Amino acid sequence: MASAPQIEQLADRVERLLVRYEELQRTNALLAEQVELLTHERDSLKSRLSAARARVDALLERLPEIKSAA
Repeated sequence: MASAPQIEQLADRVERLLVRYEELQRTNALLAEQVELLTHERDSLKSRLSAARARVDALLERLPEIKSAA
């Protein structure tokens, strides 16, 4: 029966594929979590940048105008 070793080899390959698939699922879940955290951090930084720009603009408006002597 030459097909018995082939079936065993095929079963081993399928088992390895299933293990690899589970590893990839875990990796993907971790990466998705990192993307979510980084997206939140990016949004927070964008909000802080916008607030800082608004403060700088407000300070610039309070400065007296300098007339050039040209």
